Amino acid sequence: MAVKPIHRKDLFKDVSRVVIKVGTTSIMKEESSVNTEFLESIAAQTAALLKEGKEVILVTSGAIGVGLNLLGIPTKPREVPIRQAAAAVGQGELMRYWSEAFHKYDLKSAQILLSYDFYSDRIKYLNLRNSIGALLSYGVVPIINENDSTCTNEIETVFGDNDRLSAMVASKIEADLLIILSDIDGLYDKNPKLHKDAKLIPFVEHITPEIEKYGGDPTSTKGVGGMRTKIIAAKIAEKSGCHMIIANSQIDSVITRLVAGEEIGTLFYADGENADKNKHRWVALSKSSGTITVDRGAMEAMLKTSGLLPKGIVAVTGDFERGDVVDIECGGAVFAKGITDYDAAEIQLIKGAHTDDIEKIIGHKDYDNVIRKENLALLD
Repeated sequence: MAVKPIHRKDLFKDVSRVVIKVGTTSIMKEESSVNTEFLESIAAQTAALLKEGKEVILVTSGAIGVGLNLLGIPTKPREVPIRQAAAAVGQGELMRYWSEAFHKYDLKSAQILLSYDFYSDRIKYLNLRNSIGALLSYGVVPIINENDSTCTNEIETVFGDNDRLSAMVASKIEADLLIILSDIDGLYDKNPKLHKDAKLIPFVEHITPEIEKYGGDPTSTKGVGGMRTKIIAAKIAEKSGCHMIIANSQIDSVITRLVAGEEIGTLFYADGENADKNKHRWVALSKSSGTITVDRGAMEAMLKTSGLLPKGIVAVTGDFERGDVVDIECGGAVFAKGITDYDAAEIQLIKGAHTDDIEKIIGHKDYDNVIRKENLALLD
């Protein structure tokens, strides 16, 4: 737990994509009804960020809480089937509340329900990324939740109260900042609900064993995501180069103030350079599913940290899918590896073509580059 001279205003000046996670305890009032004023506040702050040119993705909990209220169940049951049923009942109602809140600020929202395999299945991840990218391009706010009505593993242990889910989403869509709103001001050296002398930790440079010890079990009767899951989320965010903040959801205009650089809550710092190195190391060491042969001009452009355009491709070998790692060679020598955004059959059709012709040839265009520079690892 080191303190270094980092000013949030400087750190966040180039933030363009923000993931906001809202927990059950923030969404539900004590009397088990939905806090519509709070949802409208989130919508208003989201609208303000969009006007500044930011992209916003919301990860919401609360489906089970809303469902239990609708079913007349006063306490949170331990039985998974009951919780699944509550999630199925509550999810549509929860989205109705969110939709109405965003509608007041002339914003459109979209529901995305996820299960854990989106993180490990590259095709599902790519589909998610493309879907979110398209929604953001139309000014729509994606609202993501765990698919509690069908996922038994996740509902019991995997995600907690969507803390880890929000970090996984942030890491996969290359967000710059993850904001986790809770009923606590941030990370403390002790549980502040049990210890009056607990001290807030405003800045965490690295997640050490000492920091991990500060994570405790949940104390809320409605939410299940305690500080332990938030620290796990911070570790995921840190590895992907995404800064993360834990802050109290009841602070006025907390989201816009955080993005503006105010010293609120606990900031978990992420070194983006190290994250890039980790990703490139993973790509370089991964098993290749095929080979793309390029001309010398394309190789020289890639060596200057450019992506791979279809115009520079001369041949394709192998039967790989988008999202697979492939070798990139020139003159018979492999000089790089990369994660491809098109499958082998598509690349066969667009090789040598101009980027403007991609959609005309294969019926769609996800990216100008076959391999984007951030997914490229040059070999020694």
